Amino acid sequence: MPLLPRRYQRLRSVLDRRMANLTVLLEQVDKPHNLSAILRTCDAVGVLEAHAVCLKGRMPTFNDTALGSQKWVPLHVHPDSATVIAQFREQGFRIYGTHLAQEAVDYRQCDFSGPTAFVLGAEKWGLSESTAALVDQAIFIPMQGMVQSLNVSVATATLLFEAVRQRQAAGLLPQHGEGLPPGLYNKLLFEWAYPQVAAWCRREGRPYPALDGEGAISEELPRSLRLRC
Repeated sequence: MPLLPRRYQRLRSVLDRRMANLTVLLEQVDKPHNLSAILRTCDAVGVLEAHAVCLKGRMPTFNDTALGSQKWVPLHVHPDSATVIAQFREQGFRIYGTHLAQEAVDYRQCDFSGPTAFVLGAEKWGLSESTAALVDQAIFIPMQGMVQSLNVSVATATLLFEAVRQRQAAGLLPQHGEGLPPGLYNKLLFEWAYPQVAAWCRREGRPYPALDGEGAISEELPRSLRLRC
């Protein structure tokens, strides 16, 4: 079935506001509810992709809380945190870790307007000592009650929405796709609009077809493939 123009415009409006320079790294956050809630928040604020380091032998799973957000915000799984943090640093990210250390500062005192990566650990044990030692700045969310920490999904939402608030105040929220690296916008737009055709193109080793102004594929495809669009 051809992509409806209003669906195409919806995909574009979401992609227009995606940010490649805001992300999260989750260390051993393996509960499906928490992962699902975090990816849902990532989608809501415009995060392009998220990252995770899982307990040995486990892979991320999601529940209905995600509302399908894992389709729009890919979660990349890595063997260890140090490798991911090194990659973040090479890409110019400043890395903030939620960690109750002596040098930790109130998250509201930090500047999240530039490339920012939040690193969060599981609620029971937090970040590992080795990962906490790698972040650029330890941060905390002030608590007024008896409990010393928020649920990890709530903490993630608090930090991400603060980053969005700061960027909006500074006029830095993308509106027309400028939050993505050159060339990535059209690639993602095609994959979102026509995932089956995109998969076929990758298997065949061929570039994605161009889309016209209403989101229709502008070249002839095999009939069997057209029927699945």
